[in-house]
Amino acid sequence: MDPVVLDQIPVTFDAQALMERLRVSPESDAAEVRALAEQAQAIARPKAIYREAYLSARDDEGVVIEGIRFTSRVLRVNLDNVYRVFAYVATCGTELEDWASAMDDVLHQYWSEEIKLVALRAAGKALYDRLVEQHALGKTATMNPGSLSDWPLREQQPLFALLGDPTAAIGVQLTKSCLMVPNKSVSGIRFPTEESFESCQLCQNMGCPNRRAPYDAALWERKYAPRHAREIL
Repeated sequence: MDPVVLDQIPVTFDAQALMERLRVSPESDAAEVRALAEQAQAIARPKAIYREAYLSARDDEGVVIEGIRFTSRVLRVNLDNVYRVFAYVATCGTELEDWASAMDDVLHQYWSEEIKLVALRAAGKALYDRLVEQHALGKTATMNPGSLSDWPLREQQPLFALLGDPTAAIGVQLTKSCLMVPNKSVSGIRFPTEESFESCQLCQNMGCPNRRAPYDAALWERKYAPRHAREIL
């Protein structure tokens, strides 16, 4: 299947909600936040790209999807009985990235990061809604390169290769260290599952502000350790 690009994604920047999240005092900086929200509203174009893809091989330490190898024990086990996945990248868009990068005021730069995050969330929601509507998805889970040491950031490279050319399609580039630009971008593989899964369950970074599930100290040994290797496809 060819990659699908979503580039007509609606987004609304609610100045009041932004002020609440940023803890901005209405008596001091409200007018500046409203002005930034209005500027962002005029230029924002969040985007996403995804591809429906099929597994062709498995071994103990990874999988091959559409001829491209991904090395991760956790991903391999999570895709044990899966044949179809959805690779994706979603982003706030280069328009907001360029706008924010041109700011001289440090406080405005800080506020702009929250504005970009709103746009990224809009892109993520549009992507998920499209997958549900067009591909009859039931229960799913997601893995993101870099979220676990088992699937490091360098795995961004095969993911981008699977998607063709995300830079040309939606403007997202990989740095030499495999970080994404715009920085408010997210990539991953979404897959059907009968069990709930969050990478946080295997992550020991207890101070992470984005934690979505508690750390499960026994999960690796119970499910992902090599002795649990499945039959090779």
